[in-house]
Amino acid sequence: MAASITVAAAHGPPAAIPETKRSTVDDVPFQSSVWGDYFVNYTPPASQRSEEWMRERVDELRGEVRRKFKTTMSMAETMVLVDTLERLAIDGHFRKDIDLALSQIHMEGKPAGISSSNKLYIVALGFRLLRQHGFWVSADVFDKFRDSTGKLSKGLSGDVKGLLSLYNAAHMAVPGEKSLDEAIDFTRRCLESAKDRLVAPMSVQVSRALSIPLPRYLPRLEAMHYISEYGQEEDHDAKILELARLDYALVQSLYLKELRELTLWWKELYHSVNLPNTRDRIVEMYFFAFGMLQTEEYSRARLIDSKIIALVSLMDDIYDEHASFEEAQKFNEAIQRWNESAVSDLPEYMRMLYTQILSTFAKFEEVLGPNEKYRVSYAKEAYKLQSMYYFLENKWCHENHMPSFGEHIHLSSMSAGLQVLIVGAWIGAHHAIAKESLEWAITYPEVFRAAGDVGRLLNDIASFKKRKNSKDAPNALECYVREHGVTGEEAAAACAAIVELGWRKINRARMEIHPMLVPAAQMDAKINLTRVCEILYYRGMDGYTFGSDLRDVITSLFIKPAAGGPA
Repeated sequence: MAASITVAAAHGPPAAIPETKRSTVDDVPFQSSVWGDYFVNYTPPASQRSEEWMRERVDELRGEVRRKFKTTMSMAETMVLVDTLERLAIDGHFRKDIDLALSQIHMEGKPAGISSSNKLYIVALGFRLLRQHGFWVSADVFDKFRDSTGKLSKGLSGDVKGLLSLYNAAHMAVPGEKSLDEAIDFTRRCLESAKDRLVAPMSVQVSRALSIPLPRYLPRLEAMHYISEYGQEEDHDAKILELARLDYALVQSLYLKELRELTLWWKELYHSVNLPNTRDRIVEMYFFAFGMLQTEEYSRARLIDSKIIALVSLMDDIYDEHASFEEAQKFNEAIQRWNESAVSDLPEYMRMLYTQILSTFAKFEEVLGPNEKYRVSYAKEAYKLQSMYYFLENKWCHENHMPSFGEHIHLSSMSAGLQVLIVGAWIGAHHAIAKESLEWAITYPEVFRAAGDVGRLLNDIASFKKRKNSKDAPNALECYVREHGVTGEEAAAACAAIVELGWRKINRARMEIHPMLVPAAQMDAKINLTRVCEILYYRGMDGYTFGSDLRDVITSLFIKPAAGGPA
């Protein structure tokens, strides 16, 4: 997580707004927006460098860095280069180069190429990178670091860099890899013991990984930290660092433009639907879309998906905060019909929202190319499914039904919304999206369920710790406590174990799902959405419902310039 930061008042966000207490279901249940019109009015400090100059310089630097892949490098040097580019979030400029380099290492070196090194740091780095890119590597590569009893050698405890590399690598485990469970336990103990003796940048990198391991951390957040840390490394490459700083500034400028456009769009929509007991959270909605698709070329996709997220959020609050069971039933029936004629069947207060939903999806088709328009039908289908999930939860609530833990997870994993958000992100992507990919996504495959389990249970753990809206359906922890007769803390631990299993299923899917069905960019969007959940619900926060919980992260990402960036 990003540490709390202080920003000068002239350029910083508005002061945090106290959370609204929920005393009765008739009260306005959500705090006001932390941001309001901030991104409409915000003007970042002027840079001495023009955007044109920065883009020309990025092109020059990109060419120079690309030439590194053409030179003769050892396996270790290649791995370190790839890791550096990814942690600085500039790997998008070198996708083909990285894919080719890792393919050659995997095919020519045959994982033995990784295990030929005697350095724990390199072996673990290679293991993590190859698995993250969909290549299977056996955990046996770590056997050389075990003692005669099969345990990881105590002699490794002094190799902090190697331990951190192994700790992150072990979080690429798939279900059933007990040796990597042991590696996580061993490295965590060693790193916890050593962290107070470390100096920057290693000290902050260890603390960050112990909070959220690198494979589960948002790439852009990692880049925000690593740009300054990389500059402190003695052997850093000045051209790579300059490229990272310029790219960060350019993309951050684009984020601000998108936030301005979305804030204006949302302000008009929010006032037109006139539903005050709903979450006014366009900046936090954008954080979801940004998290999934973080590079510059996905601007259209971020804008489309942010609007879908906004419509999902309004629909969620209609079901939770406004609708009686009969009204919820009518609203769901209208969504399933997806026809303007259905508006007359709805209560007056629902009609404008319904009209705006249909209108907004129609506008998506207008901005997509002739060969892309078909994608919108899949987004509509995902939205209809989301409505059905919300309606079933509304039915449980109105019937005072206390589901079993299994029943709850089955439905709430789907109602978490990852399916509609991922499909929404895919439809706006600039690259080709196969119909087979979208059809597969609508079936809610196992990897979506795993991601849904992670998102839902992290959310439920957070809402269990905060005061829950009394109109909400029972959450997973409440069902687990009731079914198993345990404490809330024990239920939270059980749910955390399911979160861990969900991540391991996602790791397995990276290596099992054929890239012809789900290309790497689409798989990354799904994984990144799960990473967003780790940030939103970090240590019991709820950064979506309570916007102040996410305020410092948004300030750091979208307002504060990168360390050493262009003046």
